[in-house]
Amino acid sequence: MFQNKNKQVRAGWLIFIALLFVFIGQTIFMLPGMTLLSIFEISSGEISMEFDLGAMSPWMVLLTQGAGSIGGIAATLVVFRAINKKNPNQLGIQGPRGDFIFGLFLGAASIAAIFFILLATGDVTLLSSLLNPEITWYTLSFLILFILVGFFEEMFFRGYVMKTMEERGNKKWVIYVVSALVFSLVHGTNPNVSILGLVNIALVGILFAYMFDMTKSLLLPIGYHITWNFFQGNVFGFAVSGTSPYGMYAIEVSETNDLLTGGAFGLEGGALATLLIIAGFFATYLYTKNRNIKAVN
Repeated sequence: MFQNKNKQVRAGWLIFIALLFVFIGQTIFMLPGMTLLSIFEISSGEISMEFDLGAMSPWMVLLTQGAGSIGGIAATLVVFRAINKKNPNQLGIQGPRGDFIFGLFLGAASIAAIFFILLATGDVTLLSSLLNPEITWYTLSFLILFILVGFFEEMFFRGYVMKTMEERGNKKWVIYVVSALVFSLVHGTNPNVSILGLVNIALVGILFAYMFDMTKSLLLPIGYHITWNFFQGNVFGFAVSGTSPYGMYAIEVSETNDLLTGGAFGLEGGALATLLIIAGFFATYLYTKNRNIKAVN
């Protein structure tokens, strides 16, 4: 039950243990910020039982969620070193700078494409000029947050989970699917979650796994992950996986076509996201094909 035929602890148990350590690491790193938040709420007489990023100051976002991501990164590195007995460099956090740049571009372009399609169909109304973005401290704080989230989630869900399963001899398709399902299930407690939202998160998890597998580096999925989140919430003003946004642009989303817009969960809960994620597989294939040709030459 606990060991495979080679007398190794099964990958599933290692991943479960790692998840516990990540949860503990995140909690420890978030504790100072959460304590400060509680003190401020008590002193102001506005105690809330809900954890709403949109209602927090930009710096409190970093002291809580940002710190939690740092705790998750630290826990991932410790577990990979102490339990898996592997060098953290083997997680795949190194690689060509071009992978990271292409990932940033592809994530941003995917969200921009969805936005302009919804604008054209009338399912989104732009309330401010595209030439007049509102850049605030929230723009900076959420950019930092999404950079930390991108590194943490890719290091754990792709780097740790996929490497652990690969070491235990799992088939490639099993590694893709399991890493994506774990990624999706962890997001299952997000506000306003929907079935299509979870399906799309699993699908983008498979895309991230494909990117990692094709490049042998986390830099491409990390770049995509960062701008996919940032352009949703803090450029175009959509909810990100159900959490409140602070966009550079003010928008109004139609409530009559959740299938396309994703409703309260955000673009990840819509069918357009499904199509753009699928397009991401083709873009990644073409990029890596060209990348490999250049490497040979």
